[in-house]
Amino acid sequence: MFKPEEMVKIEVITLNRYKDSLLTYLHENGVIEIRELSVDVAQKDSPNEYHRKAASYSITISRLVDFLKVHKKQTGGGIREFIFPSERAKKKYRYEGIEKLIKDVEAFLATVEPEIKAVEGKITSTQTEIERIKNDIAILELLSAINLDVSYLKSTDMLEIIVGTVDRNKFRPLVEEVGKATDGRAVVVSREFKDKILAVFAFLKRDYEKANPILAKYSLERLEVPEGEGTPRELISVYEEKLRAKEEELESAKKDAEMLAEKYYDDVVFYQELMENERDKSTVLPMLARTNMTFALTGWLPRADVPRVLEGIKRVTENRAYINVREPSKEELDEIPIKLKNPSWARPFEMLTEMYGVPKYDEIDPTPIITFTYSFFFGFMLTDFMYGLIIAIIAALLVKGHKKFNDGTYKFSYTLLISSFFTMIMGAIFGSYFGNALDLAGFTVPRVWDTFQDALVVLQLALAIGIAHLFLGYTLGFVVKFKNGDRKGAILDQMSWMLIILGIVTLVLGTNSPSAGTAGKALFGIGLVLFAIGEIVNNGGLAVLLIISDFFGFVGSWLSYARLMALALATAGIAMVINILVQMVWGVSIGPVPIGIVIGLILFAGGQLFSVAINALGAFVHSLRLQYVEFFGTFYSGEGKPFEPFRAKREVSELEFEA
Repeated sequence: MFKPEEMVKIEVITLNRYKDSLLTYLHENGVIEIRELSVDVAQKDSPNEYHRKAASYSITISRLVDFLKVHKKQTGGGIREFIFPSERAKKKYRYEGIEKLIKDVEAFLATVEPEIKAVEGKITSTQTEIERIKNDIAILELLSAINLDVSYLKSTDMLEIIVGTVDRNKFRPLVEEVGKATDGRAVVVSREFKDKILAVFAFLKRDYEKANPILAKYSLERLEVPEGEGTPRELISVYEEKLRAKEEELESAKKDAEMLAEKYYDDVVFYQELMENERDKSTVLPMLARTNMTFALTGWLPRADVPRVLEGIKRVTENRAYINVREPSKEELDEIPIKLKNPSWARPFEMLTEMYGVPKYDEIDPTPIITFTYSFFFGFMLTDFMYGLIIAIIAALLVKGHKKFNDGTYKFSYTLLISSFFTMIMGAIFGSYFGNALDLAGFTVPRVWDTFQDALVVLQLALAIGIAHLFLGYTLGFVVKFKNGDRKGAILDQMSWMLIILGIVTLVLGTNSPSAGTAGKALFGIGLVLFAIGEIVNNGGLAVLLIISDFFGFVGSWLSYARLMALALATAGIAMVINILVQMVWGVSIGPVPIGIVIGLILFAGGQLFSVAINALGAFVHSLRLQYVEFFGTFYSGEGKPFEPFRAKREVSELEFEA
């Protein structure tokens, strides 16, 4: 706790014939972050033909999955499935090497791919034909205004017939110019459609070359006249019959696709996952070094996993491996990947730390601290017992349903669950139950403070909490810098603010004590002198400006904690407005029907739920801001590199692997 997982560096050299087995073992266990080897006496490794096939088959199978997924009948879903999702069944595969796996995939694709591709092709071609028929029907609808036999609108040996639409304001000059170009040897039939003109132009073949540029000049949009004989209305019936036939073909093809999805979808997804993991496994090959007989790899792993990993490597390589495990050097501190290590009660809050950035290897992990401070700030801002209870019920259900997955939903819900307990505690302290609903209902509600009547006290509490929070941050920064050998920074950058804060607190608490006042002034003065010296040492000539800027920056950070009071007031205010509106409509009735009660209940439930959602969102955002901006700014960089182990992703497959 407070420190990341201790990491060590591992270096392995073994024979090439163990490469696939060793990488598979490491990939399935997911405990080493493999790093690139830089050597002069060996060459980089590279994927072989089987790895390239795995990448190719991964793309092929992904396309099959995308097609089958569209036509797979959906089961489950809804709120219950979201809260209590079911685990996907895993199918086992006995891994005997990448060559054997590729052969199995090829055999599977040889059976499945032709069937799926045939149905996919049938659906695609039928959909294309349906769109063409619909387009023909749309053109016939336009041509029905002219009511000419469609066969008359086709070009002949002597005549060129052009059908199209043109803007209304361009039609007259178009006709005039075409007439001049053809010496009047042009026939035009037209009908008006809103801002467009539907026109049929008939030219002699020899005049077409003269007229064609003019048609293009006036942006005539040509229409492809559908095949057939008879008037457009008569042909529409024919084409609608064709459309119905094609739509029946499409439905039949989709049913075939549904049958294939039912038959093959799970297997296709299974092989997709196998191929994607092989493709992922091959990405580390360029990081390895190899000779004709051997290969080498290096990487980082947690110290706690060393015995298990060493045993596994020795088993896989039949004890034919050179293994070196060593401590990181000072020069490697910035390269060490960071894996957070916290007790189970704080582990879900690692999500909040990682959103900002993980600590460096020689920094403090703030997760256990923000587990408390974030939750407390959230509760202080929301400050309503019933709001906390609603959030607690929803969060508890999500925690129970997603705990087995340990996914983002579980972690986020866990943070809300802990925060909701603080919300209920603060709600009881301030006597807030759906705002002042119980007070309006005539109940006597016990409370320590009233949010509105004791607003000044709430502000004082917020500022006191803020100064304590900042003092904790500067203290942590002092400890980190002092421990890492930066004693000058610890004293000038951290202790200076600690003394300033202690001076402020002593002056405030010892208002009526001369000795406390003297001590407070001394602490404040010493801290201010150290702060000024630190600014001069760090910034030289700019120190004059930065002393003022940084000091008032500190004051601004402190005053930022007033948002604790502001959001508490906002929550109480919104709830109070909803309650007043309900009170206003409660007594309304139409004759003997007390419609106001119905409207009031709907308004109360909907309004309070809206208030829960909007104020919880505000509490979430502003609680994070106080951590990320004010608190972390005092001691934490968050510039570490997250630990990204070489790990297989298994959702539907399980590898049975023996060295």
